[in-house]
Amino acid sequence: MIGIGYDIGSSFIKAALVEVQTGNSIARARVPDVEITIESQQAGWAEQDPNLWWEYLCKATQKLLCEAQIKADQISSVGISYQMHGLVLVDRDLNPLRKSIIWCDSRATSYGEKAFKTLGKTYCKDHLLNSPGNFTASKLAWVIENEPELYHKAYKLMLPGDFLAAKLTGIPQTTITGLSEGIFWDFKNEQTSTELFDHYQMNQSLVPDIVDNFTIQATVSEVGAKASGLMAGTPITYRAGDQPNNAYSLGARNSRDVVATGGTSGVVYALTDQRSGEELTKVNTFAHVDYLPNKKMFGKLLNLNGAGIQYRWLQQLMGEVSYEKLNQMAEKAPIGSNGLKVFPFGNGAERMLDNKIVNGQISNINFNAHDSNHMVRATLEGVAFALIYGIEILKNDGVVIESLKVGNDNLFLSDVFSKTIADTLGITIQMLTATGAEGAAKAGIAVERGRQDNDLIQITKTIDPNPRSQNQSIESFKNWKKQLLNNII
Repeated sequence: MIGIGYDIGSSFIKAALVEVQTGNSIARARVPDVEITIESQQAGWAEQDPNLWWEYLCKATQKLLCEAQIKADQISSVGISYQMHGLVLVDRDLNPLRKSIIWCDSRATSYGEKAFKTLGKTYCKDHLLNSPGNFTASKLAWVIENEPELYHKAYKLMLPGDFLAAKLTGIPQTTITGLSEGIFWDFKNEQTSTELFDHYQMNQSLVPDIVDNFTIQATVSEVGAKASGLMAGTPITYRAGDQPNNAYSLGARNSRDVVATGGTSGVVYALTDQRSGEELTKVNTFAHVDYLPNKKMFGKLLNLNGAGIQYRWLQQLMGEVSYEKLNQMAEKAPIGSNGLKVFPFGNGAERMLDNKIVNGQISNINFNAHDSNHMVRATLEGVAFALIYGIEILKNDGVVIESLKVGNDNLFLSDVFSKTIADTLGITIQMLTATGAEGAAKAGIAVERGRQDNDLIQITKTIDPNPRSQNQSIESFKNWKKQLLNNII
């Protein structure tokens, strides 16, 4: 039998087939051919049409089954990973009432700041583990105030993965993990936060039924089967936000395990069994995928909005040069890029910068000293340094980082990027065979395997700090950080 996994990103919908017994990848698919558009009607806004996600999920499924010559009745489980913090509002027919306000949308920042002040730091720390910030609950508060007629038509609120699972099954559901990432969950009372719902004047009936991350949540309906190409009755056995899913996919199971990703956004995600933290406005603490009331595991997440999207922006400017070519260009420039600095904060409000919108910046350009090679390296170093700056914040929050697990994709495929992080932090990076879609598939089949899935994870590469280049990287980071603190934030 075979498990199928989906990775619902803001750029692409990815799907993967994984053999249940061996965990071997059978096939992958990605749609559409060009990145999904993020619509921005006003500065700081970011929206996508949930119907497009559904359309592309169906196309990815059909493409995958066709190319791999797999029949629908061979699929025994479905796992879903999805872009976090988005808001989807649906009517009783599970049709979206508006476009989704997605993760990098900054419009609700002021609502979260007001809620933090009103509810108080103590309540937020003890019950929500976060400030409400710019998360899903605050985005819903914006809708209530600015689109009240639409809000009153809403039947359920959902996260992106919840919506697609509902389209497959016809049943609206969510998870504690999902509710915690939306800042709806009260960890102290183990229920949705009455105080937060009251503050925002939200109706708690909007919350779908809560299911476990690892279980048979629902099964594909006849309607969902006809649209997707899956067989009716196929169970949905797993759903999680992309970052908790990535951590699980990379073998993070225990407190002090730390993983990082370098996709559209960059993320450092640390597991801990300790609920408390001090960096409420900069570090997010959520229920991890295997969180249980009697065995609690939390994920501390540090997010950088401007990561792969910064590199993609540069690629577009340079005429769609391949990423492989860009990486080769970066290696031709020296460490520190001869003083050229890039600050990759051009993708909305950055939580680790106290939700400020500082925009991306390029500094110290010398037309006689710098060429395209320096620009590419400075971009990679800028994203790496921004993540390292975030890691310093995580350390202030009590996280111990001895090594880093990463996937063999996206920015970490660049030696310059990976070595910059390893050298500057003085830690070993373990690169593993994992993608979001394959990770979701493996998590989905873990229900069939009794969750004994560690044997499915393989280390493909190890990156150690280089004593010969370490001092240069550390010094370059210090200079980058000094300029960030003195001139930008």
